[in-house]
Amino acid sequence: MGRKLNANWRACLISANGGKFEELAADAAAGVDPGWTPDGKSIVLSLNNLGASGRGISILDLETRKARDLPGAEHLFSPRVSPDGKYIAAINGDETALMLFDVSARRWTELIKMHISYPSWSHNGQYLYFDSYLSEDPGLYRIRISDRKLERLVSLTAIRRFWGPLGEWAGLAPDDSLLITRDASNEEVYAIDWQPQ
Repeated sequence: MGRKLNANWRACLISANGGKFEELAADAAAGVDPGWTPDGKSIVLSLNNLGASGRGISILDLETRKARDLPGAEHLFSPRVSPDGKYIAAINGDETALMLFDVSARRWTELIKMHISYPSWSHNGQYLYFDSYLSEDPGLYRIRISDRKLERLVSLTAIRRFWGPLGEWAGLAPDDSLLITRDASNEEVYAIDWQPQ
């Protein structure tokens, strides 16, 4: 996804070999957090701009370009499809709950209530990892889907993180190791004394 200055975020598709961007849902208000379904035939995304009310999470069929809205997802965002396609995770509007949609039962349940950002599925689909950077004691967590067991993996309190246009990003590497953005810039003010030659 990307955007032009003073415009809403747009979801786009581009060939792995490069080329021209193709906007996925030109008639929608926006396109946020696009993600592939495991079969590669659809994209799950939000078709309203961040913080806006209206459509929540939709599944866009890439062949027909038709979107169907997920029931009960009007105030949810940041959808993530499980590797087996059985579940879709999302965050509620004020980022204080992690929700789980059972695709076959077509029902949402609340996994946990706490500050949530950037959920990521483990590659075996057994866990959801997430960041809690908006909390007073930020950390990286994971929750096991089978029994809802929550684990705090690491504290992020002492790490100076980079704040991008969508907050402090976190995710997983291909081996499920934890990734975060760190701010390594220098904002100190120095006085320099020198002798003219």
